[in-house]
Amino acid sequence: MHEFIRHDFQSGTSTTGHDNNSRQDSSQEFSQDSGRETGQELRILRDLLQLLPAGVTVQDERGEFILVNEAAAAQLQLAAGASRPTAPADERHAANLETLRSGRPVVLEETLTCGAVRHVFLTSHRPVQIAGRSLLISASTDISEQKAFEDQLFRSAYYDELTGLPTRRVIEHRVNGLIRNEQQGHFALAFLDVDNFKHINDYYGHVIGDALLVELSKRLGHALRGTDILSRISGDEFLLLLNPISSDREVAEFIHVMQERLKAPFFIDQSEIFASTSIGVSLYPLHGRSYEALRQNADIAMYRVKNNGKGSAAFFDASMEREALARMKIEQSLRLAILEKRFCCAFQPKVDIRTQEVKGIEALVRLRDDEGVIQAPGTFIDLAVELGLIDELTLLVLAEIVKSIDLINDTFGPNATISINVAAKQAANSEFMRTFARALEHTGYARRFMIEVTEDAFITKSHFQDEILPILRDIGVGISIDDFGIGYSSLSALADITADEIKIDRSFITDIHKRPRSQGILRAIESLSEALGMTVIAEGIESYEELTYLQAATKIRFAQGYYFAKPIFLEDLKPATPVASETRASLAARPAQENRQSYSRASGFRR
Repeated sequence: MHEFIRHDFQSGTSTTGHDNNSRQDSSQEFSQDSGRETGQELRILRDLLQLLPAGVTVQDERGEFILVNEAAAAQLQLAAGASRPTAPADERHAANLETLRSGRPVVLEETLTCGAVRHVFLTSHRPVQIAGRSLLISASTDISEQKAFEDQLFRSAYYDELTGLPTRRVIEHRVNGLIRNEQQGHFALAFLDVDNFKHINDYYGHVIGDALLVELSKRLGHALRGTDILSRISGDEFLLLLNPISSDREVAEFIHVMQERLKAPFFIDQSEIFASTSIGVSLYPLHGRSYEALRQNADIAMYRVKNNGKGSAAFFDASMEREALARMKIEQSLRLAILEKRFCCAFQPKVDIRTQEVKGIEALVRLRDDEGVIQAPGTFIDLAVELGLIDELTLLVLAEIVKSIDLINDTFGPNATISINVAAKQAANSEFMRTFARALEHTGYARRFMIEVTEDAFITKSHFQDEILPILRDIGVGISIDDFGIGYSSLSALADITADEIKIDRSFITDIHKRPRSQGILRAIESLSEALGMTVIAEGIESYEELTYLQAATKIRFAQGYYFAKPIFLEDLKPATPVASETRASLAARPAQENRQSYSRASGFRR
């Protein structure tokens, strides 16, 4: 380096018009000045080299260091004390000498582990020839933070943050690799969904719900082989790759053992929680020759299990695919019907069984399919909830009621309450319920409305009771507990609920005059409701005998059902003949022993 600088300065001399002595004196003077400047610049270069953040070293032909800056000295000291270096010092020394002899530059990563701290250096080695000597110049940069960030990105992309399990793309990549391998035998792909996880989340809270998923993943992953993969692909959904397999029986036995393992309770934060999974299984190549086909078919089989009671497993078959296609058709029709507002409202009266006066009406939503045929809610309500379309549908029902309020008043009377059903999932959604409450208030007659929710909306930790109910109370909206007796029924829980109305599920009312046990339950609900100041509505009255029993043996005043009237569609309302008058006239003219069997549940439009 000194020779290069000196040569550079000497080559820059020039001649002038002075004599030789003058030139000689000037040359000596310049030489002295040049030497001083060269020395000064060398010191500057040396100081700059020491201050570089990258470690720089120069080694000779024997591997001896002839130049080491401060950063390199610190790295060498760190390497000497490292517990787990990438390679031992003597191996690195031999590798450096080989690089020097080969004359080819090398760039590599070196990792040093000192206790719990991991250091990564990016090092470049470049052999050079300077002043006839073979030297190895090395520069090393600490890239620990960059590598840590890259590792974090890698883990977030390929591993689930909560459970530490591989993500969807990992298992997809593995399955695609198995399929590309022509020598690959059989394997199974299982789709696992945690049963009732939403209820667990609502009741215990999301923190415990997350902790349950962690513990659940540990049990699901127990006894897996090194070639198997368990992946969490979304909230409470998992994919399991079993590879290889010899038969479907082997898969069935493994999954059975896994489900038996889940039957033991989970103890989390002083809570005892029971959990199960519904599992659908597809086999390669029997049920598909691509990842997407296998995953979709396993998903279809899982939904069959869900529909048949949950908590078990099923292998995919062709009939499931036909069911899935039918379901997809309904889903598409539902989305299109809501988009095009192809729905209609029907109203079923709530009647005072003593006076035959109409106390209120329940608004029931119906959709028309592509052929204009009215679809009963059993085909689309649950699907609308699942797809997240129920909020929009509920707001559309409210808008339809408001638009037809004059016709409703003329038909049922201006004092009749108007009940709208709200799904438990909606009731748990504070954002939607606040929006819905504002929409009710903006109608100008919020006190006419009654919100019907199932009892689990009150029981679970959804904040409905504490946050939403006061808002509805402030604007005068009434609250009704729908389908009471078939959900999370608890007399102690009922005592804490501040509702205006209880609607006893029709399963207790059907043939009540023949069922002493149902009669006892009915009396208990009636007594407690009376003590708490709640009105009781008997749902599903379909026969004269059922009505007669309620009139003679209970204090229940109000009921609804096909015995009084089928749901009346908005376009069929006739304001000239109010329903209240028709109801009284019909009941007065009806023979005492007449039984309305023609209005069976199978032919009805009950929600």
